[in-house]
Amino acid sequence: MNIRRVTFDHPDAVKLNDQVQAEYAVRYGDEGDVTPLDPSMFQPPIGLYLMAYDTQGRPVATGGWRTQDENDEGYSDGDAELKRMYVVEEARGNGLARRILAALEDDARAAGRIRMVLETGNKQPEAIALYASSGYEPCVKFGHYRFHEDSRCFAKLL
Repeated sequence: MNIRRVTFDHPDAVKLNDQVQAEYAVRYGDEGDVTPLDPSMFQPPIGLYLMAYDTQGRPVATGGWRTQDENDEGYSDGDAELKRMYVVEEARGNGLARRILAALEDDARAAGRIRMVLETGNKQPEAIALYASSGYEPCVKFGHYRFHEDSRCFAKLL
């Protein structure tokens, strides 16, 4: 697998974002994640967006982080928020999510962030299992979905 930095509005990133949104819609019976995101949020040094490509050059996994600091949505100074972790169905089970997660953690740490935070949902047990096995622990809810019953928030010191 080839993991590359791309912009959040890169055509391959848009394609996989559309796929993950469709999956969220099926799992939760809604329109997907409506958290406001802008490509500038994922530009170094305040963020990063990664795309994994298979040996045929097809985009198969994605993930990014963006800077967060204390605000009225419950973030803390020094936070890096994980967004849009996704692996296409046919590429799951090959460790791609772990590789992307590790690269994002390393980059956020190098950028001076002290904690990685993420929000997922109770209808994504495989995501929760990945994060728990990677050292993430439940934390106080934050972000756009902090008042939603299905929301689950996790954090890990970098």
